[in-house]
Amino acid sequence: MTVQSFNVFLAVMAAVAVAVFVSLFFVDAGYGKFYTRKWGPAINNRLGWVLMECPVFFLMIALWLCSDRKDDLPRIVMLLIFEIHYFQRSFIFPLLIRGEGRMPLSIIVMSILFNSLNALAQGGWLFYFSPLERYTVAWLADPRFIAGTLLFFYGMYVNISSDSIIRHLRKPGDNAHYLPEGGMFKYVTSANYFGELLEWVGFAILSWSLSGALFALWTFANLGPRAARIYERYKQEFPGRFDTERVKRMIPFIY
Repeated sequence: MTVQSFNVFLAVMAAVAVAVFVSLFFVDAGYGKFYTRKWGPAINNRLGWVLMECPVFFLMIALWLCSDRKDDLPRIVMLLIFEIHYFQRSFIFPLLIRGEGRMPLSIIVMSILFNSLNALAQGGWLFYFSPLERYTVAWLADPRFIAGTLLFFYGMYVNISSDSIIRHLRKPGDNAHYLPEGGMFKYVTSANYFGELLEWVGFAILSWSLSGALFALWTFANLGPRAARIYERYKQEFPGRFDTERVKRMIPFIY
């Protein structure tokens, strides 16, 4: 693949993200709160999360190991930042899931496809298509790298702490629905999604790359419509329980 074809690949992925964003306002992805049998055969939620998240973790390592830039310190640091998220998502988050929820195989396959393509976008840029001199050791002291890294880890904190709030809403055996409160839920009804968006906006800044920006775009395209659906569901289930003027869907004070 040439640099030109890599850029075409990124452009196509961006166009697909826009199409996905629009379509998800009309079709609920059938996992989690919106699980439905119409998406076909399903497996245990924990196994499903491992299967759909771990490919990107291992593919990024493979792309790094096969690169002639595998000894570049700034690229190694950015790889580690990326992998910290996916290690948590692939091997820690599934173990914390409560209940015996199900995840459709069709959702898992689509997620594996996206995650693999995203690994090619992020790993392709870092280890193959970025100019060799793009990331020198001095990049680790660049304000963009520092600001992006701080934003990434703040977003990861918001994401993990918000997931914990959601996870502890129910006691064992309880199937009732509850409104998550506390933390960033004071400002948005999908605080966990906001945290994840912050992570990848941070990664786009710390890598200062179109590939990173593409991932941030995809994150919002995938989670933004779902956050809107959750917002409407909470308004119906918990009328008057939160200020709809103050509490937004996914991005505080904005959306």
